[in-house]
Amino acid sequence: MSVEIRRGTDRYLTRGDGFFTRHSLSFGEHYDPENVSFGPLVCHDDHRLKAGRGFEEHPHRDVEIVTWVLSGSLLHTDSEGHAATVRPGEVQVLSAGTGVQHSEVAGPEGQVRFVQAWLTPDETGTPPSYSVTAVDLAPGRLTPVVQVGGHARLAVARLASGDTVTLPDAPLQHVFVAGGALQRSSLAEPLADGDAFRITRPADDPGPTLSVTAAVPTELMVWSFDR
Repeated sequence: MSVEIRRGTDRYLTRGDGFFTRHSLSFGEHYDPENVSFGPLVCHDDHRLKAGRGFEEHPHRDVEIVTWVLSGSLLHTDSEGHAATVRPGEVQVLSAGTGVQHSEVAGPEGQVRFVQAWLTPDETGTPPSYSVTAVDLAPGRLTPVVQVGGHARLAVARLASGDTVTLPDAPLQHVFVAGGALQRSSLAEPLADGDAFRITRPADDPGPTLSVTAAVPTELMVWSFDR
């Protein structure tokens, strides 16, 4: 088993008029041939948009787009006729399939912060689909949020200071600190907002079960991949 630490301060940064984004993986002009994907994960972006600003209509095809809002609200519209306001505690999933246009704009009340993951689909060329689902997060433990296809699962934990959670066993895991901080552990020095673990478990050497403990109130996003 290997555990790679990715510090938020080392992520690629894109700034624009009314927004900035930190990219965990290669994106656009930020290209690193050693960091283009992690399992089916091909994009993991931490966005901040000022009120009323965002990304105007643009196309996607054959990608699964999962959005988790941390604060504020995000306004979504797409060419399939969907329109929604996504808030903290709701997960948005856009399956682009054969092709869809969509826009994402911060709500009028102030800045929105959201984390968005793009994943390669199990099957290409499927009809586009869209959903927004409320998630009842259980305090102090990982709560399943969404499963994408048969191989990718997102869980989220909102932890009080001192809470400990055990990470799922999976061949690949991307563990992202979306707010707060984790205590120093056998995995690493303390992790802060924007830091991440990338955990790889070979099939013939899965390694021990891993746990993390919150140093302060913390939100943790855990992607688990079977391939």
